[in-house]
Amino acid sequence: MNPVLEKIQKTGIIPVVVINDVKDAEPLAKALIEGGLPCAEVTFRTDAAEESIRIMKEKFPEMLLGAGTVLTTEQVDRAVAAGAKFIVSPGLNPKVVKYCQEKNVPITPGTARPTDIEMALELGLDVVKFFPAEQNGGLAMIKAMAAPYTKVKFMPTGGINAKNLKSYLDFDKIIACGGSWMVSKDLVDAKDWDGITALTREAVATMLGFELRHVGINNACENCAAASADKLGLLTSLPVKPGNSSIFVGGMFEVMKGKGPGEHGHIAIGTNYLERAIYHLQRRGFVFDESSYKYNDKGELIFAYMQDEISGFAIHFNQK
Repeated sequence: MNPVLEKIQKTGIIPVVVINDVKDAEPLAKALIEGGLPCAEVTFRTDAAEESIRIMKEKFPEMLLGAGTVLTTEQVDRAVAAGAKFIVSPGLNPKVVKYCQEKNVPITPGTARPTDIEMALELGLDVVKFFPAEQNGGLAMIKAMAAPYTKVKFMPTGGINAKNLKSYLDFDKIIACGGSWMVSKDLVDAKDWDGITALTREAVATMLGFELRHVGINNACENCAAASADKLGLLTSLPVKPGNSSIFVGGMFEVMKGKGPGEHGHIAIGTNYLERAIYHLQRRGFVFDESSYKYNDKGELIFAYMQDEISGFAIHFNQK
């Protein structure tokens, strides 16, 4: 997969923005970044699109910017010159696709039918937009089309929101979802940048789905661990389950039979998408210990420790 598309996959959500006033470009970009999504697909539906991309790129060079609703090769040139790193179109125009390929610019053209997928494959594409997603049958339709076209992946847009986001991203043929619920026209027109930041942060939180799985507690010896586990079991009425190196009290506590990770113990956090979680947390400045990574039989990352402790507790993340 193209490196830009790989970055989109790690990001998981691409805000689809319509900007009518170039003065909104900078505060809108800032709001998205502060909310945890340093990316945007700026649609070429308005005269302000090109200059907005240029302003966003100049003010926030770390942003991954794309141009949406691109219909012509001339728009491709303008978008790329302004700073767009990827192109999105509502339909599949072979002329525009080939032009982007010649320029080495990744493009995800819109598809809605098997015939569109056939055309995309003929053009050498392996990632396409599914648009408008909900109106064209949603996830069920994507799964139906993915069955015969096993090498194609999708980026659905249209009708995606906080309620159905996870159901789309759970399907392994979907690399990311485009959405505008956190950057709606009403919010942009009202210049409600705090509201956009809050909804963006909420979208990222919904996607990653962090939840406490258990707390690990270090002990000086095996007998100490057994005594602690019995007390915690009595306290919580949860079953005590001895293991080789630790004793679980329900799913809430892991009582270590000796010195485990962390000065005092460890905290286990579950997430919907571990690789995406690591990408987003690294952006926030957290460092992960790659030597701790564990993978399942499919080669998917399922376990990872952070490098630093917090208040004497090591932190590890598990794929739910």
